[in-house]
Amino acid sequence: MKVPETHGSYGASLFDIKWKQKRKTILDRDQNKCVICQDVHGLQVHHRQYHFINRLNRFKEPWDYPNELLITLCEVCHKRGHRKYKIPTKYI
Repeated sequence: MKVPETHGSYGASLFDIKWKQKRKTILDRDQNKCVICQDVHGLQVHHRQYHFINRLNRFKEPWDYPNELLITLCEVCHKRGHRKYKIPTKYI
């Protein structure tokens, strides 16, 4: 599958099998519904925090985060959250 260029390297990693497996784990944990509004459509897995690895000069892969830093949101709640809040970055 060709990944759209607008996604960049982070977006491309969301097509990786490791992310698909992690995403399924989080969706299952959250009972396949948005943790805010309970919607079951347009579900996305949101990172509550980003980790930047100083020595590698890059962010962790999306699947390398602990499950407690990932939550299921519908597209509407996800967009609203990104407009309203800045996601914190932890430098490690």
